[in-house]
Amino acid sequence: MQIISEGKAKIKVPRVVSKAVSKKMPVFYNPVMEFNRSLSISLLNNINKKDMKIALPLAATGIRGIRFIRELKRGKIGEIKFNDLDIKAFKFTMENLQLNDISKDVIVSCMDANLFMMNNEGFDYIDIDPFGSPNPFLETAIKKISRSGILAVTATDTAALCSAKPKACLRKYWSHSMWNEQMQEIGLRVLARRVQLIGAMHDKALTPIYSYAKDHYFRIFFLCEKGKQLCDKMMKKHLYFLYCTKCMARTLSKHNNEKCCGKTMDFAGPLWTGRLWDTKLARKISAEFAPKKERIFCSNIANEALIDAVGVYDLHKLSRLYQIKPPKPDDVISSLKKKKFKASRTHINNNYIRTNASIQDIVGIIKN
Repeated sequence: MQIISEGKAKIKVPRVVSKAVSKKMPVFYNPVMEFNRSLSISLLNNINKKDMKIALPLAATGIRGIRFIRELKRGKIGEIKFNDLDIKAFKFTMENLQLNDISKDVIVSCMDANLFMMNNEGFDYIDIDPFGSPNPFLETAIKKISRSGILAVTATDTAALCSAKPKACLRKYWSHSMWNEQMQEIGLRVLARRVQLIGAMHDKALTPIYSYAKDHYFRIFFLCEKGKQLCDKMMKKHLYFLYCTKCMARTLSKHNNEKCCGKTMDFAGPLWTGRLWDTKLARKISAEFAPKKERIFCSNIANEALIDAVGVYDLHKLSRLYQIKPPKPDDVISSLKKKKFKASRTHINNNYIRTNASIQDIVGIIKN
């Protein structure tokens, strides 16, 4: 065993020889996900909610919940419940709560995650952070998320969502992804639609308020609003994303058989084509991270959030395709802004830009 520190928490975890993350580990703890947990804390500290009932159905070592207790602002937590089916994880959580001198307003259980959620009246925040697909837990979590509640969903089965395994994407997420520079964003939007479809079955409109693709996972925070009309309005934004491999043009359509440059365009979807971020929330979160790498990541998201556009542009690919000198992203962004377009770097890749300009606009600006 070893004791580690993360944020303001300290926890006991199994000493593992291999660095490879696996669900076969004695009790699941992934240090790579520290940013995931830190961002969750920042988000909850920057939304207007107090006395929250918080559910952690897959608590593992308890690190996320312990950091919530230690780092969320006073009055944020009304009640917090830890759960894990693994008896070893249950024992680790109990020991780690004791290690951090935490005893009040905490309930720890050891049962199936879906049964745990069903046995409760409802929650203001539910965090679904499994190893692999979140699918087995989505319907129960959606049933139990309250009006104006926040549902956080992580997916680590990126091979399916990025189209490395297209049959798995269709089977698990009822959609087609895309294997090119668009794949991370497409994966996020395919995941968003999957969650939204289940929500619509229960008259719950689940709108992304913060989303990102990082390392080996996708992460989306959804705001839950109740109402059939809201669901109907949301589902009108479930469209196909079409992409021309010859000229890099893209469009959104109800159909997947549009043509460009004399050939049928590649397509992904159906997927969520609405916004992935709440702009004010993204700006607040970006102001909180001190480490340079994390600050740049969140700052890029805050800038992307201002642009209502689906898809990114890979400037290296653009330069090869149009046989022009590789442009610097900042120069392209500056030139686009001078032409009254919106543009920014992306959190996905430093050589990608997000903009509401067309490919013709971008190429014209670079050539001139």
